[in-house]
Amino acid sequence: MKRTEWFKRTFPVIEDNGLLPSIIERLSGTPARVEEIIGQLDPDLLTIKPDGKWSIKEEIGHLGDIEPLWAGRIDDFINGLTDLRPADLTNQATHDADHNDTKIVTLLQRFREQRQALVNKLLTLTDEQLERKALHPRLKTPMRVVDLAYFTAEHDDHHLACVRAIIREYSGEYQD
Repeated sequence: MKRTEWFKRTFPVIEDNGLLPSIIERLSGTPARVEEIIGQLDPDLLTIKPDGKWSIKEEIGHLGDIEPLWAGRIDDFINGLTDLRPADLTNQATHDADHNDTKIVTLLQRFREQRQALVNKLLTLTDEQLERKALHPRLKTPMRVVDLAYFTAEHDDHHLACVRAIIREYSGEYQD
């Protein structure tokens, strides 16, 4: 099955802030989903780099590497900025991190702690902050917090789909 590349994705504007609690629930569940997906895998599978792309450990490490961006963008909304901070589109932090030499339990715990902090930050926002808009730097579209939360959840799922693709290719099994 063909997947759309991340940088070719488009995202709908979400009109209803009442969807945010469900999106936050999705975001809070990502660490558990990651742990479930990789829980019984052969440890050797975690560091295979298919066609020079990221390994499973690098995919998981990347989720932790990008958490400060999401938290920073929430701060941008809190501070009333008109433009969200840009991402490093080269993902240099992930390339430099050497996640394959890091214990998987460390990567998982780091991501879990960072994600909980992000969820906690989202839960403290006021209605006024939730209505603020700021321009996404790459998409050139205005977003509110609900849009950013959805974007983040979609980013999570993009990388989980990458992990599952590696598992299917190298283990010969399909993981639900």
